[in-house]
Amino acid sequence: MLGVSLAIASDTATAAVVERVRERLRADESDPTRDPGYAERVIRSEVRRHNDFALARGFAPLDDEGACVREVLAQLTGYGPLQAYLDDPTVEEVWLNAPDRVFVARGGVAERVPVCLTDGAVRDLVERMLHSSGRRVDLSQPFVDASLPDGSRLHVVIPDITRQHWAVNIRKFLPAFRDVGRLVETGSLAPEAADLLVDAMRQGRSILVSGPTHAGKTTLLAALVAASARSQRIVTVEETFELAIDAPDLVALQGRQPSLEGGGEVTLRRLVKEALRMRPDRVVVGEVRDAEALDLLLALNTGVPGAATIHANSAAEALAKLAALPLLAGRNIDAQFVLSAVARSVHLVAHCGRDARGRRRVLEIVTPTGRLVGDAAEVRSLYRAGRS
Repeated sequence: MLGVSLAIASDTATAAVVERVRERLRADESDPTRDPGYAERVIRSEVRRHNDFALARGFAPLDDEGACVREVLAQLTGYGPLQAYLDDPTVEEVWLNAPDRVFVARGGVAERVPVCLTDGAVRDLVERMLHSSGRRVDLSQPFVDASLPDGSRLHVVIPDITRQHWAVNIRKFLPAFRDVGRLVETGSLAPEAADLLVDAMRQGRSILVSGPTHAGKTTLLAALVAASARSQRIVTVEETFELAIDAPDLVALQGRQPSLEGGGEVTLRRLVKEALRMRPDRVVVGEVRDAEALDLLLALNTGVPGAATIHANSAAEALAKLAALPLLAGRNIDAQFVLSAVARSVHLVAHCGRDARGRRRVLEIVTPTGRLVGDAAEVRSLYRAGRS
């Protein structure tokens, strides 16, 4: 009980320091996100002031001044108790099912962490995260996807779509893994598979990356695009910026949600069409999930190389899904034309998956032969991972 009481007292003292620091920064008209160095000096001053007062009055001081300074700074300039996990390079994803049910994933394995927030604190964190994106979440728009300043992806769902609490997912941007060499080092990609995919990218082949959720599709796609010839002009199309590719000649396009009045929406279909007017050597679609598959196929069919990810359980199923999605664009779409276009325009499919230990791996690479077998594109296997 004594330990619990001390922890509560420490939290109360930290909250008091946060409020005093906020008051000083407001009085000085200082933005802690723009000048964190000054904010840190003010925090350190207030922590020492608190401890001097506590010792004079016989109260318990804040024992670890450095930890308190970091915690207060995270609340003012970062994302509070979540900041430590966002800074941790071993953490791949952070999610909240409720204010007191917070989880992280390391190496593909989920674990619950000792973080306890309030509903108000979760809302404040989300609003701070959305501030730089220009996106919103409210009763009229209960879902939101947005990019954080470091490139991580934020996804939020609020009641009454969720039962009671806000559901928050933060998929972190880990630049160290968006490199083909790094993927080979970690065992996610076999050297022979890496050579096959990189050669295809540099030769202007069209590649589809498939797999289930959290299989590493976006990471692989970003690494492959980064390995493209430096002379290529690349245009990327995403619902939310997530690829974060560094290339000398690149334009990144992002969709837009409708306004409060219902107008101003920019869809992936529109972005793919706009991308084709920008003299691309390659069009990259972050994820194909709807009728934009038709526009991508039309681009591939006219000789513009492409790359994209798609959710599927195998490479063959990925091709079948890519042939089915264009039918969502309207009733007048010729299914036979679409199927033929998939068989002839996609050159390689790299399928990703996770093993029992949560490791992400490229499991197989296939190439369509250009022929149809019934209602499916015939494929030839180029690579299959071992069972280890």
